[in-house]
Amino acid sequence: MCPACNDEGKFVMNGRERDSIARRMAGILRHFPEKFDLEMDLNGWVSIRDLSNALSKRDRRLHWLRDRHIEAITEIDEKGRYEVRGGMVRATYAHTVEIELDLPTDLIPDLLFYPCPEEELEVLLETGIKPGGRRWVHLSKTVTDACNAGRVHHAHPLIIEVDTIQMQADGNTIFRAGTTVYLTEETPPEYCQLLPADNREYELLVDSWEDDEPLSEVVTSSEEE
Repeated sequence: MCPACNDEGKFVMNGRERDSIARRMAGILRHFPEKFDLEMDLNGWVSIRDLSNALSKRDRRLHWLRDRHIEAITEIDEKGRYEVRGGMVRATYAHTVEIELDLPTDLIPDLLFYPCPEEELEVLLETGIKPGGRRWVHLSKTVTDACNAGRVHHAHPLIIEVDTIQMQADGNTIFRAGTTVYLTEETPPEYCQLLPADNREYELLVDSWEDDEPLSEVVTSSEEE
């Protein structure tokens, strides 16, 4: 049964194979297409055929890999990490390679959220949020999305609330990428404030962390989000 639509379908690959290929796809489409001799255009698009051929050529265990497997991975990805169009595929966010974004800028929520450790909060509220090692600042659609992203690196992230209404009114562009992620060049401090500690959604999440083991603090960029 398809995990996306719950209809019966044809078996394409198992979960282990899917996850392994997805990690390689993320690395190639976000960070190092040249290592697989792939040509990426100005907006981050790569030929699906070239990608599947490059992956199967690099790893003989993937001799069975075809275009339909790449397409299947993109279609069931719940966070919308990838986009397919006209035989081409690209990552929608988390790039370190230089590309020009042509993502939609409509339907931006009134508030977006950003996770940070307590020791960085004061600096971020004073100077704003900058992309660091990435090309863009990644903001989350909900408090829960931001907490999930922050928990990859920090046991107890704090959440910065971003006023996107005023930010856009002042001429700052925000791009809609995937289903839970939004991108901007930077987030100036005048649009940022600490999420109130009594926010009910945040309170419930913090309570659930008390008995949890901290998540790993070391992940590769291709595994994030």
